[in-house]
Amino acid sequence: MTQLEYARQGTITEAMEKTAAAEDVPAETIRQGLAQGVIVITQNLKHRKIAPLAIGKGLRTKVNANVGTSKDHMNVEEELEKVRVAIEAGADTIMDLSTGPAIDETRKAVMNISTVPVGTVPIYQAAIEMAERKKHPMVEMTADDLFEVIERHGENGVDFITVHCGVTQTSVEKIKKEGRLMGVVSRGGAILVEWMNYNKKENPLFEYFDRLLEIPKGYDMTLSLGDGLRPGCLADATDRGQVQELIILGELTERAWAKGVQVIIEGPGHVPLDQIEANILLEKRLCHGAPFYVLGPLVTDIAPGYDHITGAIGGAIAARAGADFLCYVTPSEHLRLPTVDDVREGVTASRIAGHAADIARGLKGAMEMDCRMARARRALNWQEQIRLSIDPQRARKLRESSMPKESDVCTMCGELCAIKKVANLL
Repeated sequence: MTQLEYARQGTITEAMEKTAAAEDVPAETIRQGLAQGVIVITQNLKHRKIAPLAIGKGLRTKVNANVGTSKDHMNVEEELEKVRVAIEAGADTIMDLSTGPAIDETRKAVMNISTVPVGTVPIYQAAIEMAERKKHPMVEMTADDLFEVIERHGENGVDFITVHCGVTQTSVEKIKKEGRLMGVVSRGGAILVEWMNYNKKENPLFEYFDRLLEIPKGYDMTLSLGDGLRPGCLADATDRGQVQELIILGELTERAWAKGVQVIIEGPGHVPLDQIEANILLEKRLCHGAPFYVLGPLVTDIAPGYDHITGAIGGAIAARAGADFLCYVTPSEHLRLPTVDDVREGVTASRIAGHAADIARGLKGAMEMDCRMARARRALNWQEQIRLSIDPQRARKLRESSMPKESDVCTMCGELCAIKKVANLL
């Protein structure tokens, strides 16, 4: 049985108890959330070395970090170091998006060292194997080819998979009629659009959705319904294609729940500030409260090199409005494969966004973290301030790079330190 099925029959499992303890909520809260579909627990039955993770309503905002090779940059050891750094920086999950050679081996290596849940996008591998292993164009991929790879990922212990089931002939037609500045920017979405155009057939992930559901159900693998038609620029945000895909995902969510399969909904993308809340409300309404997983969102298109900042701005607003899961954005977004340092910066930026939102949502314990920092600052306790920092390594480095003459202050104010001056007066 899956966690969803246990929850619906009223059973509190060990995974529910563990996630409840981690979130500091009653186990019954987790069970009820699972039963309603507003919470998921990401842990494949074959991936017991990790602790289960709960994502969803009333819980701490979670952060995902993407890693993975490409044909132009193939260094598995570097990707494994990114996994280590991402987890050290506080990432709650890892997604392996490898498209370089030896995808199976890379995924297994990532899963072997990861201490947090791992997600993948199986269609990348299915399409690449057509060209490399079977010596056929990607568009000749069959439903069997695709489902075989999905099964392989489940058997390997992958905890959640992205599948672009809402990229259908209907939703693509909406884009064609309305027009877009950037077209389709999702790799998985683009593969399926090309496949449907060549074969003159419906997306197999949509057409054979019931067959698809049997795979995640067998492993209690969470289904992340991907946004293959997400906007790639602000001008395309919240258009008919994006909304039509979301409508379809809402319908598929109910079908997945009926089969006992847990569901996350993926969302944009590039969204203007004033549309973010509306996007969250749409997802929650159309997808019946299923946890929402957003990329950023990025609130401007003109900041390459700083998109971890544009993503954090959007992420804070999205999480405050009800998004449950933030996919990090690194400074390298739109420019190159991220470095190890980029990964650390991306995770940290998204964690800041999530924490800021958790405070605004009144999440239990969130504000207390900031109060502890304030007390350390009032006491001019620099070591405690560093310890409490979201990135202690960076805080310590900056502090030690410019030491004051008086050790209890900093080089910004020195003897004019306001806190020190009024410490005995208030």
